[in-house]
Amino acid sequence: MCLSIPSKVVEISEDQTMCTVDTMGVQRDANLMMMAEESVKVGDYVLIHIGFVMNKIDNDEALASIENYREMLEMMDEAERKQLILEDDACSNRTE
Repeated sequence: MCLSIPSKVVEISEDQTMCTVDTMGVQRDANLMMMAEESVKVGDYVLIHIGFVMNKIDNDEALASIENYREMLEMMDEAERKQLILEDDACSNRTE
């Protein structure tokens, strides 16, 4: 299962096709090409799937979701956390 954790946009490329996001302290690049109708700016929270920004999310909703995710992580042991990270990194467009 793939979970989309709200990520904060920290940088946008000059051509506005890519951005750098911060996901709970981890920075990654994401493609903005799926967001043609909606402008994304630094400071916005977004949801990402397979490397593409899929939509913006309200700041309050994003912060509440991040807090819920932190609570889930606290309930897991180290092996479960590592497995979750591995599954997230390997997340594809599949449905299971």
